[in-house]
Amino acid sequence: MYPEELVAPMRGELSSTGFTELKTESEVVEVMDNQKGTALVVINSVCGCAAGAARPAAIYAFQNAEKKPTSAFTVFAGVDKEATNKMREYTLPYPPSSPCIALFKDGELVHFIERHHIEGRPGEMIAQNLMQAFDEHC
Repeated sequence: MYPEELVAPMRGELSSTGFTELKTESEVVEVMDNQKGTALVVINSVCGCAAGAARPAAIYAFQNAEKKPTSAFTVFAGVDKEATNKMREYTLPYPPSSPCIALFKDGELVHFIERHHIEGRPGEMIAQNLMQAFDEHC
């Protein structure tokens, strides 16, 4: 587990731009089992590819896409363990991956970007991928 003072700025990048933090298993269940419309979910991480690509891409896409998800959520791997593990159940059959970005429509996973699709790629490319998914599903 990472100390809160270390991850607070990383949490803030998403929460200050419209993402709702889910910190407990029950919060994840409440949101995901009652999801209507589209939801963008970022499983956040302390790693460099989260800072350099995943978070900036998710923020850019969420703020600038013409068609946008109804809501946006985040859980933090390595910090909010129970919430993250529960969210990963919703992203099956994909293996655990952090960071990663998922798009759900009416509770169904419709688009998923795994860590190996984030590492080494510029945030702009990932944002474009997300905006194309928004155009298709939102």
